[in-house]
Amino acid sequence: MKALIIVPTYNEIENIKSLVESVMAVTPTSVDLLICDDNSPDGTGPLADTLAKQNPRIHVLHREKKMGLGTAYVAGFKWGLAKDYQVLIEMDADFSHDPKYLPQMLQHLNQHDVVIGSRYVAGGGTKNWGLGRKILSRGGSIYSRLILGAPIRDFTGGFNGWARKVLETVEIETLKSDGYSFQIELKYRAFLRKFDIFEFPIIFEDRKVGKSKMSRRIVIEALGRVWTFRWNNLGLRDGTMTRQIIP
Repeated sequence: MKALIIVPTYNEIENIKSLVESVMAVTPTSVDLLICDDNSPDGTGPLADTLAKQNPRIHVLHREKKMGLGTAYVAGFKWGLAKDYQVLIEMDADFSHDPKYLPQMLQHLNQHDVVIGSRYVAGGGTKNWGLGRKILSRGGSIYSRLILGAPIRDFTGGFNGWARKVLETVEIETLKSDGYSFQIELKYRAFLRKFDIFEFPIIFEDRKVGKSKMSRRIVIEALGRVWTFRWNNLGLRDGTMTRQIIP
């Protein structure tokens, strides 16, 4: 199965080399890595180019400026679809998504259309998070699940795998969201189109080096958009729930 892991970067020079090495070590040669860099001022882009020259499985997509996580993923999706990858995976650059879970992700994608590395199913969780962040994150997924009527436990998480046919169907070019809200909107569209969504447990660990781009304001703004997703997709809601297999 020809698969592509998409890693957006902005000022990740402290993480990207180690991440690339870890990803290459745990994935087969049929899996490539695309680094989508938003012209990082710290030199992440040139370092990514150096890594790509050393390994044909590594590719780099340079963007002119910082334009947000959602648009970075859409650009990566379009690049991967044009290159005929059959599976595309979203992954953070800061090791909060441990590469050790990639073999499980790829295995599950042999059987399911959408696979979510989930903090909120049995066996999943977070590490090195304060109480406030835990409440905000879990509460955000619960809130989204209730408003949207979709039984997805980890709506806001960013470690997700997509079969090609899903991304070809959900009209990624019309996605307007970013960050947390991007993950919610994309999963909701897949749910409405009745794709088979599977969640498997992961432990999400807060980054050890570098600066987080997430803030409470971003999360709250994202949750405010949930109602927009619901009303903008009323035509696809018929009361039928996609088949969900959640441990």
